Amino acid sequence: MCFHVQQSIDAQKLAHRFGAKPPRQNFPAIGAVSGFTHPQCLVLTNDNMNEIQPFYWGLMPGWAKDLSFRKNTLNARIETISEKPSYRQVTQNRCIVLVDAFYEWQWLDEKGKLKQKYKIHLPHDEPFGLGGLWSRWIDKVSGEQLDTFTILTMAANELMSEIHNSKKRMPLVFSPDHAALWLLFEEDKLDNDDLCATKI
Repeated sequence: MCFHVQQSIDAQKLAHRFGAKPPRQNFPAIGAVSGFTHPQCLVLTNDNMNEIQPFYWGLMPGWAKDLSFRKNTLNARIETISEKPSYRQVTQNRCIVLVDAFYEWQWLDEKGKLKQKYKIHLPHDEPFGLGGLWSRWIDKVSGEQLDTFTILTMAANELMSEIHNSKKRMPLVFSPDHAALWLLFEEDKLDNDDLCATKI
């Protein structure tokens, strides 16, 4: 699965690389973050492909009662999004999470007590995108609107099968040049074979 990412590139540089406008508000690079802290990350959405926006990690479906639900929706399996109640109403809401790395742990024993951490990135640490879904949730008590996302996962390729050897999953990975294809509902330009892995 994908629960840790790195977004260490300046928003202005990300905007230039992805051919979009930077966020309207100042948004500093956040570095390496865990999805379990539900950080705001920079994304592009299919309803606003020309402007980068900060969304919270952990998708909130419209019917969710409170924010505790989002711990369940950091990732979603792309094979089952049309079946799962959390995602089936937002399968058309596509987004790209802008990162320069994500992290996985390789199990070194059968029970995962010993692990090796890997940083997964592109050559020269170029930025790339992770395919996801987004949702706008309204807090029924405060009326506050929250923009949220989940990262989609798929069966691991050869490299990631060796690293994420417990569940053999990986996120959908797109280069900046192919990010728009995911937002426009085309999935034939995955760039997973370009990934590098570094032990850390």
